[in-house]
Amino acid sequence: MDAVANLLIPQIPSFAFSIIFTVLLIFFIINFPYQKLANVLKWLCASLLLYIIVPFLVHADWNGVMKSTFIPNIQFNKTFFEILVAILGTTISPYLFFWQATMEAEDILHSKKNIIINKRILNNMKMGIDFGMLFSNLVMFFIILTTGAVLYKAGIRQIDTAGQAAKALEPLTGKLTYLLLTGKLTYLLFAVGVIGTGFLAIPVLAGSLSYILAETFNWKEGLDKKFHEAKGFYITLIISLIIGLSLDFIGISPIQALIYTAVLYGLTAPVMIGIIMHICNNKKVMGKFTNKRWSNVLWSITLILMTISAITLIYFLFK
Repeated sequence: MDAVANLLIPQIPSFAFSIIFTVLLIFFIINFPYQKLANVLKWLCASLLLYIIVPFLVHADWNGVMKSTFIPNIQFNKTFFEILVAILGTTISPYLFFWQATMEAEDILHSKKNIIINKRILNNMKMGIDFGMLFSNLVMFFIILTTGAVLYKAGIRQIDTAGQAAKALEPLTGKLTYLLLTGKLTYLLFAVGVIGTGFLAIPVLAGSLSYILAETFNWKEGLDKKFHEAKGFYITLIISLIIGLSLDFIGISPIQALIYTAVLYGLTAPVMIGIIMHICNNKKVMGKFTNKRWSNVLWSITLILMTISAITLIYFLFK
């Protein structure tokens, strides 16, 4: 976020943007009640649509795109499986299990009606999750497509900051001068997408950790509570943001940090999936709402694929 903001306004150093963004996030998360924060996050989802626009601003080889999409070139080496596990890890991230369940509970809590959990409510939740997964994977597809069509094609194979990726998009802007006199439309779209996605993702990531620790240690929790009502919850969130901010000052590549985090997600996700499958099939816990056959089939396929990918990566790491 600071890298692309610095390229938009170079007069302000990037580290200053890091501090500004962190302070703003802490202020909004602590002071905004849940309903207002949820509405802001929903609107920020619109920033993800910008990633879908960029590939259409270049001459992508659509035949090659379709072929590579459905007939992938699988390589049996460490680098390939590292990225594969990372992609799987960001698609089914362990923290999302906690965030999704907590947000559904928060929504019910904030409903003006006394909602009884029934089949209709669960179906509505399912539709929301299905749409969210479809949308997120569609956006991911176009991010990968942009990377291949623009950066890889231009010979850029090593990226350590989002700013470097944004710089690589600048040659495209000459074709768009008629749309924006400065000729910076493509980069502007990319920058807004990165900043908007950051404001969307960071509260989710930090908030998930706060919920996990609060429920583990039986602390008071919730984005509707004031700071003095849920100190442990908010202190965890603040520490998370400060640690994230510190990475910018100790020379750790944010791109590499994201990749390694995603790999860890991919390695731990099979364990979480196995635990949740066990809970969802336990009638003592779920009552009449236990998993149906197709859910178990799809979960099992996912578990097997993620486990095989994780084991293969571990094999190449220690080979």
